[in-house]
Amino acid sequence: MKNLFRSKLYGALLLLLLIFTVGVLGFKVLSGLSLTDAIYMTVITITTVGYGEVRPLGPLAKIFTSLFIIFSFFTLGYVISVITEYMLSKNNIGNLRKNRVQKKVDSLKDHVIVCGFGRNGKQAAQKLLDYKQPFVIIEKDESVVERISDDNMLIIFGNANEDEILIKAGIERARSIICALPSDADNLFIVLSARQINGKLKIISRATEETSSRKLKLAGADNVIMPDKIGGDHMASLVVVPDLVEFLDNLTVSGEDDSINVEQIPFEKICTDGEELAIAELDLRRKTGCSIIGYKSANGEYIVNPEPSLILKKGSKLILIGRPNQIEKLKEFYNV
Repeated sequence: MKNLFRSKLYGALLLLLLIFTVGVLGFKVLSGLSLTDAIYMTVITITTVGYGEVRPLGPLAKIFTSLFIIFSFFTLGYVISVITEYMLSKNNIGNLRKNRVQKKVDSLKDHVIVCGFGRNGKQAAQKLLDYKQPFVIIEKDESVVERISDDNMLIIFGNANEDEILIKAGIERARSIICALPSDADNLFIVLSARQINGKLKIISRATEETSSRKLKLAGADNVIMPDKIGGDHMASLVVVPDLVEFLDNLTVSGEDDSINVEQIPFEKICTDGEELAIAELDLRRKTGCSIIGYKSANGEYIVNPEPSLILKKGSKLILIGRPNQIEKLKEFYNV
């Protein structure tokens, strides 16, 4: 619809330019006017302002002027109507899109809010898309909002520092929020507001400075990520233990079924009847080919390479590793 209005606008402006060119050439050739006088005559004729002629017109020039007045009158009326329609439609389309997005956001529950659509925000959004997780983006740069408005993403225009915008994004119903703004001060403010509005919310924030990391955790952030530090550690590890790092880089944790190597499964998917079983009783290796490399208890404690005798408790999760086809078999077996 937006492209249709835009094409009509371009067509109307092109028609106006054509009429203007015909008028200038007509007055110049038929009346022998200079270029300046021809442009002047064309403008006052198209706009019908009623000024006098530069010089008396001959019979042929009068016929041309009469026809030109008729055609230019209808052309100018058409151009004005198209421009008016375009301006009104642009505003209406924008409002309709905002209302449509807001309705979708209002229907979400247990979703993720991504604050900022910069480099880190884009990466977070892409990962959530891969895993088909519902999420909402908050971005204060209107040009960014316009650019991604046609993508398969819900985006709200506004400053994430404002409680009103967070509430519009459904923070009271959300399960997580990712603060990916470039400013540590802005992220700190969002963490404080988010924790106050929703005490059960899982908050993940970006940080640049070590001191900011501590403040963000004190403010209520569950996890604080320092991209610069992670990047430096990764590069140094490629020097110290290159083979190990390259191997870990090949362990893809992605939503793309043809490349995933690591997956987590909650207790509820494994023990559907609620009975707590030992890892050995599950026999996951034989059923799916995947190996268990980690266990997360209900209280958040991690165990690497758990013993076969370990009993799975309610609220816990298993972390498994396998080839893509084995992971796919695992998902099908447990309906993940």
